[in-house]
Amino acid sequence: MASSSLLHHTTPPIISLKRNTNFGSNNPNPNSCSSSSSCHSFSWPFSNCFGLNGVWKHRSFRAHAMSAAQTHGSITSPRGANGVKDEEADHLLVLVHGIYASPSDWRYVEAELKRRSCNTYSKTFAGIDGAGKRLADEVRQVVKSRENLKRISFLAHSLGGLIARYAVGVLYTRADDRTAGLIAGLEAISFITLATPHLGVRGNKQLPFLLGVPMLEKIAAPMAPIFVGRTGSQLFLTDGKPDRPPLLLRMTTDSEEADFISALGAFKYRILYANASYDHMVGRRTSSIRRESELVKPPHQSLDGYKHVVDVEYCPPVESRGSSFPPEAARAKEAAQNVPTTQNTLEYHEIMEEEMIRGLQQLGWKKVDVSFHSSFWPFFAHNNIHVKDEWFHKAGAGVVAHVADTINQQEKQHQTSSLITANL
Repeated sequence: MASSSLLHHTTPPIISLKRNTNFGSNNPNPNSCSSSSSCHSFSWPFSNCFGLNGVWKHRSFRAHAMSAAQTHGSITSPRGANGVKDEEADHLLVLVHGIYASPSDWRYVEAELKRRSCNTYSKTFAGIDGAGKRLADEVRQVVKSRENLKRISFLAHSLGGLIARYAVGVLYTRADDRTAGLIAGLEAISFITLATPHLGVRGNKQLPFLLGVPMLEKIAAPMAPIFVGRTGSQLFLTDGKPDRPPLLLRMTTDSEEADFISALGAFKYRILYANASYDHMVGRRTSSIRRESELVKPPHQSLDGYKHVVDVEYCPPVESRGSSFPPEAARAKEAAQNVPTTQNTLEYHEIMEEEMIRGLQQLGWKKVDVSFHSSFWPFFAHNNIHVKDEWFHKAGAGVVAHVADTINQQEKQHQTSSLITANL
């Protein structure tokens, strides 16, 4: 359960992105989600410039590809783009890739972050918890080697978002009730995920390539561990004994394992980017932490300057009892494990999803909807969203620009002198 202070955690003002670029409005109802037309606003607009001088003019970025297979954590490199040495940077941005991926997937994002101034491949199959611990170890090594670091942020894609959530729980140290805790001993600034299955995967709504076919949905859960190991059972919420909560549910609360929800609450900004359609790996509901009833048809028109970014809303914290694992959930889990029929799986996942949403909604989230419906290859949405390959997935350039400008505004907000990126 989250502490009482987390239930009332207030996220700082979120940038207002509107098609008419009117930055003067405020959210009139703090107890309900607000769309991009009524977000809280900063006193400055986003920069739409792609050039280094337009955004990261006073920042220093150094990107370093690192892998959990290489635990030396060496990130030495020459001077940054603006003549600031890496060792002088005071803000660490950790880039976390997804399943069956590698640090090279962030190549375009790193380049874009510069202009706007650990776990590799099958190692992601060994479980979200194992990958999260390896990531936490690498972060500690980087922090230990950089005495000037004061702040830390995470930017993660797909499964990487879950790995990052586990890692920050491991890295979290609690402070007093009036002060947010620290991540790896640093002030936590931003936690950003792109197409991450925060509620796990199931059926055609959460794992779209199953197409809603009952037979495929029936065999998906028991087959997943064969192809992607422990990670598969964790994503389908069938890991562990029937009377033990699945990992993703445990990660929505504070427990003996780690203070997962307090760790997320330590970040000043929590931002979810979700594909509204054409993502056949991760559905919109799980990547945006929404109930089915909360899904509305997204706008077709992109936000000014950010192609394919169609909507932004801020959802404030919702006071609740948090997540739990009731007896009926244990019975449903046992049925889903032993007799994985469509009905058994549906009942279990509906219970779990509601509990996970209750846990995660104790915190405020900024939710960004992305739609590649007008792109040449919309079916590449899952990789477009972070431009995995600059040639095949360049449709996501506007999304990456939005991410970069968001980070830039947060840097201005906190008057950070320089920032260093570590690709883990």
